[in-house]
Amino acid sequence: MNVMRLTGLCAVVLLAGCSLSRGAPPEQQYVLGGGRPQESAAPPRDLQGLAIGVRRLQLAAYLASPSVVVRRGARAQELSLSEFHRWGEPLGEGINRAVAGYLTAGGSFRVVDVAPWPPRAKHDYLIELHVLRFEGVAPQDTAATDGEAHVLATWAIVRPRDGEVLARGTTDYRKGGWRVGDYAGLVTLLDAGVYALSADLMRSLRSLAAR
Repeated sequence: MNVMRLTGLCAVVLLAGCSLSRGAPPEQQYVLGGGRPQESAAPPRDLQGLAIGVRRLQLAAYLASPSVVVRRGARAQELSLSEFHRWGEPLGEGINRAVAGYLTAGGSFRVVDVAPWPPRAKHDYLIELHVLRFEGVAPQDTAATDGEAHVLATWAIVRPRDGEVLARGTTDYRKGGWRVGDYAGLVTLLDAGVYALSADLMRSLRSLAAR
């Protein structure tokens, strides 16, 4: 009799779990790198033949999560991590891959490698990235729906042979027009921020190549 009762209880728990899972929204996963191409149809020739290496980036610790992050409020101290809206790959790897893709599309480089690259690979310049913000920003008022995307990154371009930093910069990209709760729209805006970061790097690389 006790065995029958235990079996019946397990069945009830399993059915309840199935019912809850059926009621939950499906998990959505997102990747970066699908944004607009460079405006120029002809890649700049001053970058032709250069080899670029994109090192493993540094990511703010709170961003090292599979969930898409939303920061709420004017003081920007409250974070929300969505259970059902996640990155399809580690965020640092996704940003690096997208940056390399946008550089490749916009310049006549010989190669743009992303770490880890082959042991004997040689590069003219190395890119170091530190991503500090990569999130949606929602109003403190939970009834308000007008938010923005925020991408903040510092970067450096390094000469491989001696480690000298040839250029430094900061990309601080803020873009409104995000409707809070529209995660696909947020990812599109964040990807535009990655594009803006790539454009800043491209301008600096062109300046270095012109020297």
